[in-house]
Amino acid sequence: MSGIINIVSLPEVGPWPTRDPFLFCVHHNDNYPNAKSDLSPDSSLKDRNLGQDFSNKDGWSMYHGLKIPGFPRHPHRGFETLTIVNKGIIDHSDSLGASARYGDGDAQWLTAGDGINHSEMFPLFDLKNSNPIDFFQIWINLPSKNKRVSPHFSMFWEKDIPKAKFKDSKGVLIEVKLISGDYNLIKSCKPPPKSWARDIRNDVAVWVIKIDKNGEWNIPINDNNILRSIYVPKGNEVTINNQKILPGNRIDLLPSHDVKVKNLGEKTKLLLLQGKPIKEPVVQYGPFVMNSKAEIQEAFNDYN
Repeated sequence: MSGIINIVSLPEVGPWPTRDPFLFCVHHNDNYPNAKSDLSPDSSLKDRNLGQDFSNKDGWSMYHGLKIPGFPRHPHRGFETLTIVNKGIIDHSDSLGASARYGDGDAQWLTAGDGINHSEMFPLFDLKNSNPIDFFQIWINLPSKNKRVSPHFSMFWEKDIPKAKFKDSKGVLIEVKLISGDYNLIKSCKPPPKSWARDIRNDVAVWVIKIDKNGEWNIPINDNNILRSIYVPKGNEVTINNQKILPGNRIDLLPSHDVKVKNLGEKTKLLLLQGKPIKEPVVQYGPFVMNSKAEIQEAFNDYN
């Protein structure tokens, strides 16, 4: 058997579909122009729907930002956000009093739990050249018993994030960045205390995989009744068990089967998400994710 269960086409714009215990994943990849001295884009914003700009006009969006791109203060309850920055800078601040300027390989894990307000803005610093930003934001569900826990904020700095680095049989370099989920004997970052990922029995893995040209990577077999998917973003060319995979697809895999990923292009970057499903009802409305409509209404009432 190929080890491939399903191939799902990813939307050009907006959230990527995920599987339990993940709620969705967004790949932000904006090529912002050079900056003004106030950290805003040195470009006219005249034709943009400011406050709701997801246009990708000229290769970038302002999102909900009016001057600086990004997402000004907004609430969450009932789940977690995990932000993994490949390139660029994010400014974070929240109602816990936590703040951080992070990027270029750093990651942030936020347990919204009972409720939190936070802001995520993308300041621009280079006054002469473009200011690209490239990051994944993943929403991870919480089981019902933990949806109302106290919020928790964690930073994982690039230099501290464990990485499995090795060469394949042809001497080509492979790197597996371990945000969550151990790789052989290498321990990953430690998820927040009330996260579904904190319990190792749930086998939650969030890995960013980099494969040099013509490299081959064998995904470790897992028999723990988990759901496993690999995301192939635009610009990456791979085969999985000798089947060519077009960029912009999610590949659902049988974790108990041998699966070999081969890079057909230059340096390839992939995202692996896996975990034991929570298997509870999911009711989402905007920034709140609970188990029932009544709990969603309660979240709105509490926020108001």
